[in-house]
Amino acid sequence: MRVIRKILTDLPKGFSLPVIIVEHISPNSDNFWIKSLNKICKLMVKEADEKEKIKKSTVYIAPPGYHLLIEQDFTFSLSSDERVNFSRPSIDVLFETAADAYKESLIGIILTGANNDGAKGLKMIKKNGGLTIVQDPSGAEVDIMPLAAILSAKPDFILAIKEIAPKMIDLQKKI
Repeated sequence: MRVIRKILTDLPKGFSLPVIIVEHISPNSDNFWIKSLNKICKLMVKEADEKEKIKKSTVYIAPPGYHLLIEQDFTFSLSSDERVNFSRPSIDVLFETAADAYKESLIGIILTGANNDGAKGLKMIKKNGGLTIVQDPSGAEVDIMPLAAILSAKPDFILAIKEIAPKMIDLQKKI
């Protein structure tokens, strides 16, 4: 969460893209994380809701215990289907549906983590013309997820945490 906090606090108020986050947290967790992010971020942070229209300049957090999917009309769907990569929500589920909906107008980012969730979805984002960023494994708290993403997806950028928000700001002009 520290890594996500760093990136989000570096994004300016006028950041023109939506940010959608899957964090592997307990299904019993409350909204404390969202409340704390709203206190320090310049963008609004909220839990994604079923059938909610995705808006720019908003940070959406996948609800604990649900897969977060993006529909063709750029709304969210929530699913309690089986775990993917031992996870629900799964980064792969989000990335695969986002890649299908947004095509080349998408940036996928993989950060620190302890399994390979997200690697397959990141590969699909790249295949559909989107841009891909992976945290430099040498600076990750747990390098399994970044390493899996690098091997699978051959990302466009491998960056230190402090470089990710500036790259997102730069890339928003190209999306």
